[in-house]
Amino acid sequence: IFGSILGVSAGFVLGKEGPMVHTGACIANLLGQGGSRKYHLTCNWLRYFKNDRDRRDLITCGCAAGVAAAFRAPVGGVLFALEEAASWWRSALLWRAFFTTAVVAVVLRTLIEFCRSGKCGLFGQGGLIMFDLSSTVATYSSPDLLAIILLGIIGGIFGGLFNFLLDKILRIYSIINERGAPSKILLTIIVSVITSMCSYGLPWLASCTQCPEDAVEQCPTVGRSGNYKNFQCPPGYYNGMASLFFNTNDDAIRNLFSTGTATEYHMSSLFIFFVAIYCLGLVTYGIAVPSGLFIPVILAGATYGRIVGTLLGSISSLDPGLFALLGAASFLGGTMRMTVSVCVILLELTNDLQMLPLVMLVLLISKTIADSFNKGVYDQIVVMKGLPYMEAHAEPYMRHLVAGDVVTGPLITFSGVEKVGDIVTALRITGHNGFPVVDEPPLTEVPELVGLVIRSHLLVLLKGKMFMKEPVKMSGSFVMERFGAFDFAKAGSGKGLKIEDLHFTDEEMQMYVDLHAIANTSPYTVVETMSLAKAALLFRELGLRHLLVVPKTPYRPPIVGILTRHDFVAEHIHDLFPSLNPHNFHSASMGG
Repeated sequence: IFGSILGVSAGFVLGKEGPMVHTGACIANLLGQGGSRKYHLTCNWLRYFKNDRDRRDLITCGCAAGVAAAFRAPVGGVLFALEEAASWWRSALLWRAFFTTAVVAVVLRTLIEFCRSGKCGLFGQGGLIMFDLSSTVATYSSPDLLAIILLGIIGGIFGGLFNFLLDKILRIYSIINERGAPSKILLTIIVSVITSMCSYGLPWLASCTQCPEDAVEQCPTVGRSGNYKNFQCPPGYYNGMASLFFNTNDDAIRNLFSTGTATEYHMSSLFIFFVAIYCLGLVTYGIAVPSGLFIPVILAGATYGRIVGTLLGSISSLDPGLFALLGAASFLGGTMRMTVSVCVILLELTNDLQMLPLVMLVLLISKTIADSFNKGVYDQIVVMKGLPYMEAHAEPYMRHLVAGDVVTGPLITFSGVEKVGDIVTALRITGHNGFPVVDEPPLTEVPELVGLVIRSHLLVLLKGKMFMKEPVKMSGSFVMERFGAFDFAKAGSGKGLKIEDLHFTDEEMQMYVDLHAIANTSPYTVVETMSLAKAALLFRELGLRHLLVVPKTPYRPPIVGILTRHDFVAEHIHDLFPSLNPHNFHSASMGG
């Protein structure tokens, strides 16, 4: 929170939106793990959320709240959570997110009303709608549509290029940042100096313009924000580029979106401002300051939208301010690749419903064009961080494989009643999280699959030390007398039991423990001959962590292997089957 406040007020080219979404998700995660004991922020009733599904739901609602607060766009927040944050969506989640953003809107409204009296400085100016364009009447004809299609194409090309360059810059930054704090601080200082030099140096290149006679605002502006900055000009004149650089980002966007100001900025000023913001946005994202991409992208998009609007003024009847809005939409579509949520956020920001069809058109064109170059900016960062993110659709090569093909490594299974020493050894030597439980004779006539136990539950059971001298099956109620339901609740991040914390005597290691009571007796299973593409869809749609693979033919061990997220990752499959790797295929055909 403090990093974001200081970063934005320092004048870096970054947005407060990303950190606000992150803050919302952090607060939600804190609630999802039952608060914080360290800071005495716990409530007994919060323990009901200590499971995977509720924690995921809470974090999704936290993201929605962050967007709703940053853009004052409650519906946009819900759609952002649906489009970007949640990988699987249910109707219950929809109304929960909607309720969250409704509360955000009410609280914001109350604070803005309270601040109208001037108690909070500059907060609360302009109400819930930040850049109000509703007073403009937009009528458009077929030449305008051509201009808008052109904007979409430009947005797609610039967006694809932006993502390509950002990917390269972030890879360099990650090498610098890994060297430790001094490198991070130095990098931030360098970017800060470059930003200051651009902000203060570039307005000297712009010429002074005489104030318009019919200016609604005071010209030149006195004080912090406004359309007309004086900057070394004689009285009655203003500097167009300084009016963009020497403002907060929000005010610069407001100036670009303003209608009825077609002649306010010189083309050269807009062009230099666009190049500066585009480059500064690229180098600022990734330094050790909490930063969002939305505002730099809207700024750069609005600038080239205004340039296009001014150039096409002879054939198009739309105001350059509306072109700036469409330019912002096209660049957002080209970098973020979100459509519905960006569309609604822009409408809630500008209150201009008449522009809806045009904004939709621009977003779809720019997203389509940019998709032919590379992935969206968030997808690229997920890949770069090496997070095993599963796409919503299966890759084409998965159709040629079956579930049994990608099962690797020696499978570690436990008996229904297992020796303590064997469990402890397995937990120490592997990092697995799930273990199949198989009943074998003499407990059953033939080996049969009981279910799946997870590491955290095994550790709770071992800590309770309910061991037996002989391998006999106990009743489930006996186990539940010793443990409460909340003993098995999901622990907070970094707070769970670890196998290193538990110590056993040699005598205890030779004893037995019954796993039936804590096993999940209805795990999801697939037959080994099932298409890997179908298994991947099943895995993702149900939000699973483990998928058991069972044999197709009888008289074999009851389980073949276990599939986790890692087994569906492209690198893993290409390691097993190099012939499926498209890069190998190209190089082989070139060599041939």
